[in-house]
Amino acid sequence: MATAQHGALDLERLPSAEKLRVAVVVSSWNDSITENLYQGALSVLEQKGCSDVQRIDVSGSFELIYGCKKAVGAGFDAVIALGSVIRGETAHFDYVCQAVSNGIKDLNLLGIAPVIFGVLTDDTLEQATARSGGALGNKGAEAAAAAIEMAHLSI
Repeated sequence: MATAQHGALDLERLPSAEKLRVAVVVSSWNDSITENLYQGALSVLEQKGCSDVQRIDVSGSFELIYGCKKAVGAGFDAVIALGSVIRGETAHFDYVCQAVSNGIKDLNLLGIAPVIFGVLTDDTLEQATARSGGALGNKGAEAAAAAIEMAHLSI
């Protein structure tokens, strides 16, 4: 759901989030970025009528997996993982990004509640800034829209 490709986020097409319980798990690492992501997510959830939003803070993006697992077990209708990993000079970036991607994928495979991947994996702080409320929109807002859609998924 990239806003740069598809234009502005269209909230009108989303169903109501009035009866949803949503957990937003937020990494405190790169907190200027993750706070912007959180504010974008919260804004969409509130605009769609969600009044039951619980923020869960964790220390880093790797810890998002555990925070999301706890939230899935607590009966939320949807869980949003928000983090920011910025490439450095070592392979740490690759290990963290792969682990977080796989961890969130594994939680989704449980089929209990959708866990939305709102983790920025950028090469630079400038790229992260552009994706957290800057020129390229707010990926936190997009993650909230995906959470609402997935919480209403019925087969």
